[in-house]
Amino acid sequence: MTASPSSPELNAQQQLESFGYKQELKRSVSTTDLLIYGLIFMVPIAPWAIFGTVYNAAEGMVPLVYLIGLIAMIFTALAYAQMAKSIPLAGSVFSYVGRGIHPTAGFFAGWAILLDYLLVPTLLYVFAAESMIGIFPESPRWMWALIFVAINTAINLLGITSIKLMNRVFLAIELVFVVIFVIIAVNALASGSVPGAEFTITPLWDASKVSGPLIAAALSIAVLSFLGFDGISTMAEESTGGRNSAGKAMIIALFIVAFFFILQTWLASALSAGRGTFSDSEVGNAFFTVVEAASNSGWATTFFVVNVLAIGIANAMAAQAATSRLLFSMSRDRQLPKFLSKISTRQVPKNAILLVSALSAVLVLFFVGQIDLIAALVNFGALFGFMLLHLSVIVFYIVRKKSTNYLLHLIVPVVGFLIIGYVLLNASDLAKIGGLVWLVLGVGVFLYYRVTGRKTALSGEDLEQPLAVPATGERAGL
Repeated sequence: MTASPSSPELNAQQQLESFGYKQELKRSVSTTDLLIYGLIFMVPIAPWAIFGTVYNAAEGMVPLVYLIGLIAMIFTALAYAQMAKSIPLAGSVFSYVGRGIHPTAGFFAGWAILLDYLLVPTLLYVFAAESMIGIFPESPRWMWALIFVAINTAINLLGITSIKLMNRVFLAIELVFVVIFVIIAVNALASGSVPGAEFTITPLWDASKVSGPLIAAALSIAVLSFLGFDGISTMAEESTGGRNSAGKAMIIALFIVAFFFILQTWLASALSAGRGTFSDSEVGNAFFTVVEAASNSGWATTFFVVNVLAIGIANAMAAQAATSRLLFSMSRDRQLPKFLSKISTRQVPKNAILLVSALSAVLVLFFVGQIDLIAALVNFGALFGFMLLHLSVIVFYIVRKKSTNYLLHLIVPVVGFLIIGYVLLNASDLAKIGGLVWLVLGVGVFLYYRVTGRKTALSGEDLEQPLAVPATGERAGL
């Protein structure tokens, strides 16, 4: 009697072995931990930093932007959930596309998402460093960036237990401040302490302003605001939950963080007292300006500090963990240098963590003051990887497994592909040019591997038949 790798008859370790791997990472992450990790990666207080920018772009309808983002990204989250259920590996889209379509496609999916994952920590460090200048004007940006790099490297090297603890601490802090903001906002709106401010449905829907072009522009902003939930998939080999725990955590995290985004921006928009736009000098600190006007008690500075720490430590720490797992997975399958798959005594990909730290330390020096450039490159990598993910769902389930669940395995990925494709098509020229250059470099790496005899086949893979193992858990000729 045999069972496929995704069979519920197999425990997590047996599923991993059925793909040709042994358990190397520490399997101690519960479904709740996965959910917390996803929330930390997406940052429940993320709108604080970009409230003014989104407010101006959406003509005051910031909650609508995040509602559109939730609707758009749920298709990608469902696609991730479907692939994570059948392929519970740490490589995210690299593993899903490589086994769902073909190893070559998997290489380029992994290469594209690497552009996202390798630069996300750098983006966060640069952003946090820029913010620290607002607190300590005379200090150098690079110093703060390197301090954040050092802190997160130490936490990641200490192991998954340390990451779980820090995730819980920072999530608790962020949620406490969400509650504090809600109390401040509701009190200000109820007392009328902010002239002209009132709670209204207008920030969610203003028929006089809503138009096709505005919704299209909001879609691009909204989709990019939710990047990070996919990082949950990189923890699949450390999960103690069921075979679909990562997928469930991704979908639940997406809905929870969307709730916080919509709640906070609805109140902040109401406190903005119907203003048309924030000026160039106000836009970067718009949220904190609103808090200051509503509280009159110095809360704005505290909120600002919490925001910086959430981005520079909590968010960057999660990003570094996800990136190191992707590097580990691609290295294990011989798609990147072998030394990146080395596991430490604390059961973490030590060399991959150190490489991410080293790259971040170097890149922050180059990209200081160039947040827009890094963000553009990050977005291209994520969106390109998502498009290949949607294709992998169709090929894996409809073509190979002959699934008749056309809703989840055909309609959902087609709609998701079209949404992500639209956003990518309307990305900035900077993003497209930088992304295409990265893909060309990927072609060069791929051709080098082929010329030197390195194959793209994945460990334990059989493209024609699902892998099978005896029900007793013994590996079958892998």
